[in-house]
Amino acid sequence: MKRIYQLNTCDNCRKLLKAFSDTSDYEIIDVKTQGIEAKDLDFMKELAGSYEALFSKRAIKYKTLGLKDKNLSEAEMRQFIMDEYTFLKRPVRIDGNSIFIGKLEA
Repeated sequence: MKRIYQLNTCDNCRKLLKAFSDTSDYEIIDVKTQGIEAKDLDFMKELAGSYEALFSKRAIKYKTLGLKDKNLSEAEMRQFIMDEYTFLKRPVRIDGNSIFIGKLEA
């Protein structure tokens, strides 16, 4: 599987996609419009080692919901990512059995 999970309105994602030489072999998924399937998120976790590695603590909702003052479990992080695309650290590139989180280049 070759996929890039990103957000079309994210400047960082656009810059990194532009810098990435060839995305023709990748399925580009806009997490806002297409969402994230549970099985795909679980596969990302398998590659990354934890949901925490995929969880964005920079999301505005992280602070507004008071999550910075809580000790979230892996299950809670997974649920937040499933419920709200902004909690996925992005971009995420999956290249077979390799995952790159927050960057496109290896």
